[in-house]
Amino acid sequence: MLDIHQLRTNLDAVIERLAERGYAFDREAFLLLEAERKQFQGRAQDLQAARNAHAKKIGQAKARGEDAAPLLAEAAAINGELGDLEGKAADVQLRLHEFLSIIPNLPHESVPSGRNADDNVEVRRHGAPRSFDFAPRDHVDVGAGLGMLDFETAAKLAGARFSVMRGGVARLHRAIAQFMLDTHTEQHGYTEVYVPYMVSGECANGVSSLAKFKDDLFKIEGRDLYLIPTAEYPVTNFVRDEILAADSLPLKFVCHSPCFRSEAGAYGKDTRGMIRQHQFDKVELVQIVEPEQSYLGHEELTAHAEAILKMLELPYRTMVLCTGDMGFSSAKTYDIEVWLPAQNAYREISSCSNFEAFQARRMQARFRREKGKPELAHTLNGSGLAVGRTLVAILENYQNADGSVTIPPVLRPYMGGVEKLSRP
Repeated sequence: MLDIHQLRTNLDAVIERLAERGYAFDREAFLLLEAERKQFQGRAQDLQAARNAHAKKIGQAKARGEDAAPLLAEAAAINGELGDLEGKAADVQLRLHEFLSIIPNLPHESVPSGRNADDNVEVRRHGAPRSFDFAPRDHVDVGAGLGMLDFETAAKLAGARFSVMRGGVARLHRAIAQFMLDTHTEQHGYTEVYVPYMVSGECANGVSSLAKFKDDLFKIEGRDLYLIPTAEYPVTNFVRDEILAADSLPLKFVCHSPCFRSEAGAYGKDTRGMIRQHQFDKVELVQIVEPEQSYLGHEELTAHAEAILKMLELPYRTMVLCTGDMGFSSAKTYDIEVWLPAQNAYREISSCSNFEAFQARRMQARFRREKGKPELAHTLNGSGLAVGRTLVAILENYQNADGSVTIPPVLRPYMGGVEKLSRP
């Protein structure tokens, strides 16, 4: 959530920056809400002063033995109006909160301006795409050829956008997640956590806008619970309504979980294979940091995600998203895109974002320096990596002409020494 003080003191600049995101800020609605708030606040202050003055007069009248009944009646009327004002003020504050809750974050000054993904900027790339001496197949055909990736059975079980893995591919999928967890805990300093796969509406609203994005989530019927679209939802909420000691920061968590997304706005997109599914696994990285460290932390977290691709020897590029392509809560985002030879294109495998204080303000996640007042923390997260898309990239980049798939060397210890997947 944006800092209301920014809107009150620098409204034109905020509106201009939001416009770069393609967000049309309703100036008139905001000013009307603010006018109501100021009116109620001003009247309440006048009444509180009158109440204090009457209390003094009542005390003096009683001390002199005078009849205080008229003053008591006036004080009662003042208290009655104050009570009525408090209800009106609470209502306008609620409407102001709801108004603010659907406004996206302000882009950081380093974010390039642009309207959509075509305006994203490449910042680096690593590795060269492999030259094949045969026509590379996509992961669907590679997996089917192995007899280990089955979308027909998945459709029989749950409909479209699900998959069934068998044998070596299922083991490879598990190995990828285990390798990522080991790397991030042993080399990058993250603490592994296990979390519920469902969160309350309050948790969902803490990291994003539930009112705005609830159609993207799967809701548990009759319960205030939603299946998590990413482990960011439960893990970031660890610090909701907390005041942390400054010397406990940064907090760095890594979590492997399934993720569930309705893909409500993705009709017709990536309908083939595992690129866009209702259920998939991710290894998520979350950091909670002091504000002055958040952009250093953002670079670090992104490098941690990139390190996985380097160790897997998969070509990738890193893009900084433009203002028009950023997520709702993000102040700055890097997308890491892995090379998929069958598509002859780079595709997103990780999104690493700095939310600054946007999520922390929604969650009241704070920290306190020695002898200082509580301050809002900064939150960051990124995929380290999406497990299913990493599997896709391995199947496509490591395929062989005979239909087999070579196991990346770094994963072989997790595969019991198996060096190649072949059809049984």
